[in-house]
Amino acid sequence: MDRTGIIVVTACVILLGFWLVTEQKYASQRLQQQTATNAVAVPQQETKIAAAAFPTPVTSPIFSFDTNAPEELKVITNAHARYTFTSRGGGLKSVELLDYPETISARWKQKTSMSMSGVATLNTHALVPVLAILGESNLVGDGNFTLKKIDDGVRAEKSFTNGLRIVKEFRVGSNYLVDATVRLENTSGKSLSLPAQEWVVGTATPMGPDDNGQNEGVMWFDGTGAQVIGTSYFNTNTTFFRRTTKSEYCMGSGNVAWAAVHNQFFALMAMPNTNQPAQQIIARPVALPQFSNIERMANAPLPQGIQTALIYPTQTLEANSAVERRMVLFAGPKEYRTLARIGTEFQNHADLVMNFGAGFGSFWGIGTFFAKVLLWGMNWLHDVTHAGYGLVIVLFTVIIKAILWPLMTKSTRSMKRMQALAPEIQALKAKYKDDPQKFTQKQMELWKKNKVSPVSGCLPMLIQMPIFIGFFTMIRSAIELRGAHFLWVADLSKPDTLFMIPGLTFIPFISTPEGLPFNLLPLLMGGAMLWQSHLTPPSPGMDQTQAKMMRYLPLMFLVFLYTYSSGLTLYWTINNLLTILQTKLTKMNQAPVAPGVTPTLPPPSKKKK
Repeated sequence: MDRTGIIVVTACVILLGFWLVTEQKYASQRLQQQTATNAVAVPQQETKIAAAAFPTPVTSPIFSFDTNAPEELKVITNAHARYTFTSRGGGLKSVELLDYPETISARWKQKTSMSMSGVATLNTHALVPVLAILGESNLVGDGNFTLKKIDDGVRAEKSFTNGLRIVKEFRVGSNYLVDATVRLENTSGKSLSLPAQEWVVGTATPMGPDDNGQNEGVMWFDGTGAQVIGTSYFNTNTTFFRRTTKSEYCMGSGNVAWAAVHNQFFALMAMPNTNQPAQQIIARPVALPQFSNIERMANAPLPQGIQTALIYPTQTLEANSAVERRMVLFAGPKEYRTLARIGTEFQNHADLVMNFGAGFGSFWGIGTFFAKVLLWGMNWLHDVTHAGYGLVIVLFTVIIKAILWPLMTKSTRSMKRMQALAPEIQALKAKYKDDPQKFTQKQMELWKKNKVSPVSGCLPMLIQMPIFIGFFTMIRSAIELRGAHFLWVADLSKPDTLFMIPGLTFIPFISTPEGLPFNLLPLLMGGAMLWQSHLTPPSPGMDQTQAKMMRYLPLMFLVFLYTYSSGLTLYWTINNLLTILQTKLTKMNQAPVAPGVTPTLPPPSKKKK
């Protein structure tokens, strides 16, 4: 590999290594800039509502409920989910996804649980239910509603002494959707002033004790693009940056088309009617109860969630009038095809909740584009072959390699011609050592004369890196890989840890408080990369610094990907093995050269006229 190829590979590895840190900084800077200039506008209300000024968001909403009254629960179940509604807050307490097991534990670790159902649950242990209305005391009261079952759903009602009556209706549909209608009624004979309200979207919660919260976050759509924050937004320290404490995130100016809370594979989303966007979105970090069957370590923090709500402004209800707002709730897996259908139906780009990335977070859109293409291709191949996703990744890698095979062959031929020209290049360098400009001119003339392009040697790498970035981006949210088995791998969305090596807790990046995980697949990947590097000797004239850089490149990949998804390391391992096979086949078809004889230039490929 020439100097250009080394620079390209090294730059890609550095970008990959600092991806998480840079994404956090990018999101934080963008949010701070928007917060500084984001004015609050008052949306148009119905004719019977006089909208008042909205000076500030709800800073201290009341959400404590009178626990002296027994909690009433209503459960609605369909083929894919179980919805539990609670009288405390009159909302959706939790959603159990019947098709998805709760946790996919590593083989070496005892399975732990967050709930008693054994299936994935959304809004788990949240302090308030979905679509609870929070605000001042005259809007909350004791917080308890009356529940009643209706066709395909539940009605929650509550009356206040000042004549206010809140009626919520939830109707369960397909595709993990729930139609929700909320009416605020003034049953008195005089106008009624309502304070600002927070309508709870839900709480982003970790999927289990192994979830470090890195993929937990909040998203909202402003009609043109999705804004994203994670738990790191509320942290005072990041890996390299220090900032002041943030207790809440508040954005929007009458343009919140939808808001969602999510973890790596599941999401809760509230989508108001297109003509009734919310005023703002607000999110706060909250401490959650400890996972069951888990002993809390000394000074260890409780699991963290992000409680999120839509803000509606202060308003006045005239006598015997009402305002009604409708929205659709999504509570289910981040499955791209389902979310794409929902986004098409409601014309709101709901598929953005997949969080394939934006800006530098997905390398300027490259990761987003290739992630969608690769996910579509992987699912198509799975549907056609009915094979497991591990085998699908292997087949998919073979197909990609077959498509790129002619380009790789052409690149190898070009590199061989570059190596054959190395003595002449060295002679030119010695002849024009005092005139670099003249040397560059003569070198270009030599390359042109022999039909050699220095770019062709690194072109396959330039093409493969976006594919790699696409896999890297896609696997973060591809629920299809969650729990997918392959050989010894218990879950392709997690590292393939076979056992823990106790005591080795000091190794940067890869150690855990429990020890050093023994992940076999990254080790195989590193071995294949070392094998490949030995089959590709350094170009003549490469200095020692470049040679060392290429020698340690597999180690850098091994460290960066050691604790990442085994699906990605499976792809990279198979890709390396196929590259080794291609290299050996190319060498077998190459005529041998006698010792001490300068190799002749291979003929350039002939173009058909």
